Amino acid sequence: MAGIEGEDRPDGMGRGRRPADRSSADRGAADRGAADQGPDEDAAARDRERERYARGLPDYHDPTAGWGGAPPARSALTLRLVLAVFGLVAGLLLAVWAMRVDAPGWLVALPIIMAVTAVVDIVVVARRKRRGEPG
Repeated sequence: MAGIEGEDRPDGMGRGRRPADRSSADRGAADRGAADQGPDEDAAARDRERERYARGLPDYHDPTAGWGGAPPARSALTLRLVLAVFGLVAGLLLAVWAMRVDAPGWLVALPIIMAVTAVVDIVVVARRKRRGEPG
């Protein structure tokens, strides 16, 4: 019985054995296919691609960008920061107003929750902007 006593099968697998591992030179040549690039050229190409991708893909998600002299679309972190500051101010003013007119407790708590949420959003956006994200 062929293949039962640990003999090699036609596909290179024997009983209880792993297939023979290709050397790293063989893997590199097979992965490159017909391209005649060396390891340095591969690394340089990967680095160029990473740099290009890190810069971003301008106008990728905005089909109308560039029409009428509009600048390319960017992240909306600044808008999000402005809206969060507005939510903080509005929440605090509404909470003070609700307390002054002796509103029920839930009507005082609601704008306070809005203001706390705005503070958390301000902190998150400020950290992202400090990290260098565009917008």
